[in-house]
Amino acid sequence: MSLIRDFSATDITIDIDGFVATVEIHRPPHNYFNQAMVTAIADAYEFLALETNCRTIVLVSEGKSFCAGSSVVNTGKLTTEEQQEVSAGTTDGRSHIYEQGARMMSGEIPVVAAIQGAAIGGGLGLALTADFRVAAPEARFSANFARLGFHHGFGLTVTLPDLVGNQAAMNLLLTGRRVKADEALALGLCDEVIELNNLRGRAHALADQIASSGPLSVRAIRRTMRQGLVDRFRTAVDREQIEQEWLRKTEDFREGISAAASRREPNFHGN
Repeated sequence: MSLIRDFSATDITIDIDGFVATVEIHRPPHNYFNQAMVTAIADAYEFLALETNCRTIVLVSEGKSFCAGSSVVNTGKLTTEEQQEVSAGTTDGRSHIYEQGARMMSGEIPVVAAIQGAAIGGGLGLALTADFRVAAPEARFSANFARLGFHHGFGLTVTLPDLVGNQAAMNLLLTGRRVKADEALALGLCDEVIELNNLRGRAHALADQIASSGPLSVRAIRRTMRQGLVDRFRTAVDREQIEQEWLRKTEDFREGISAAASRREPNFHGN
């Protein structure tokens, strides 16, 4: 069944089939990352945990990319929302967008993400909040922040090294390089690689398998396995935000986003 409810005004839809819910992002073709989108996803997770019989969530997106990060890489300009974050500074505390990441991390229902294309920047952060990632060969993963003269966010300080190890995480963060699906599988960024036309089917098959286990025990196990993770995530995003705030005001950041929008190599000067 399709649940419209309060999500009709968002970019998110929810469909439930048995004990498995599909949460789908509708911002094609690249599903650029923003506060409203991640808030709607966190709201959906919370709604499914509290008000339905859902046992597993499959996170998918419409279009070419899973989530290609901020639209700044395409436009070369900060959105109004991003400009407001710069003006707010640290006086407003933790960025609201990061609170949504913490809500996703603390949810009790396991999440399987189906990655059909690019998971870049904040989109990579979103993908790594899931418990499992099933990727198509066309998938690409990148923590591209340093290539923008910026600092990573959305808890990648915690989630990325937890999956791939600290050394590999440092390599990915400092180079900002794109990782293809086969390397992502070897690193641990994804759990399976499956042909695109079977991607959603495989993600749902894994979700069905989890949903066939005892629902109370599944939630209990997830709580145990993620014990302390949300606290670490919150601590990490506080630090990430501090670094992001001053870097947003630098010439290097302006050069980084200009270069990305122009599809050229950046020319950084350290100021």
